[in-house]
Amino acid sequence: MAFLSFENIKIRGISAAVPKNIKKTASLPFFAPGEGERVAELTQVKQSRVVSEGVCASDLCRRAAEKLLADLNWDKSEIDALYFVGQARDYIAPQTASLLQSRLGLAEECIVLDLPMACQGYVYGLSVVGSMMSHGTIKKALMLVGETNSTFVSHYDKTAWPLHGDAGTATALEYVEGAAPMQFHFAGDGSTYKYVYIPAGGARMPITAKELEYVEPTPGQKYNMTNCIMEGMNVFSLAISKPPMSVKKLAERYGIEIDKIDYLLLHQANNMIDEKIVKKLKFDPSRVPMSLKSYGNTAACSIPLNIVSEIRADITGKCVDTIMCAIGSGFAWGSAHIELDNIVCPEVIEY
Repeated sequence: MAFLSFENIKIRGISAAVPKNIKKTASLPFFAPGEGERVAELTQVKQSRVVSEGVCASDLCRRAAEKLLADLNWDKSEIDALYFVGQARDYIAPQTASLLQSRLGLAEECIVLDLPMACQGYVYGLSVVGSMMSHGTIKKALMLVGETNSTFVSHYDKTAWPLHGDAGTATALEYVEGAAPMQFHFAGDGSTYKYVYIPAGGARMPITAKELEYVEPTPGQKYNMTNCIMEGMNVFSLAISKPPMSVKKLAERYGIEIDKIDYLLLHQANNMIDEKIVKKLKFDPSRVPMSLKSYGNTAACSIPLNIVSEIRADITGKCVDTIMCAIGSGFAWGSAHIELDNIVCPEVIEY
């Protein structure tokens, strides 16, 4: 059983940056009259953000990190580790964390590591960062989670492009003796990898002219092999069944009373999926913040962006108990029980 728990690690702050460019779902050019409005209402993705040409996920993360470090009054020389979580890396090599270490002006003796995970990346990332810090030798760390879905989701694909957006986030963690435990449950099924994947660009399918040709296997689903391909119904089936099971297993293992949790923080995939998860868990919908309407599915960024955009005013100066849960390509999923105790949480930054 994939359970994990450790103590003495505290989230000190969370920040988020989004592009200024707004993509209105109802106005997308491939929709027939009235179709875009119906999709926006059904998914609750009214709009999302798209980076300008030449802007990467790392640029959004850097902006979020600079703001958070300033608000925390952290000395950059004291940061012992930097992690970049996301699939939209600047290059195949080197790792993006190394580039961010330099751009942020961090110390040379700073651990740098990429975690190229999708929508489940924030939950998995916290477990990796927290585990490494729990030994007590790493005192302060930054986890930068960024995604530019606009760079690999086909802009001609009606099934995917309306749902996705771009964002970058920063989470500051510190070793603090006596901090409440972070508790996790993880699971996955690699046989389902084709439900959401990008066929070309890796070692198994190098990019040639053929991979750049567009295909349209079903009406409205138009993409090439360098784009993210999604099997919608299979994804939906996994997404409404695995997350609630994970939350229940987490609660059973660690004696958590789900109905007493302050906030259930779900990956922002689409409204129908999250509504079904909430219903299966019999959780109060008013305590499930949703940023879909403004930012869409920002993959691994969605949980931290959701915190900053939707509940920052409610959690400032307070201690709140949360369960985070996400599922993403691989397929892998997980949930986490994490206390947010008086964290620094600046307003969403536009870049």
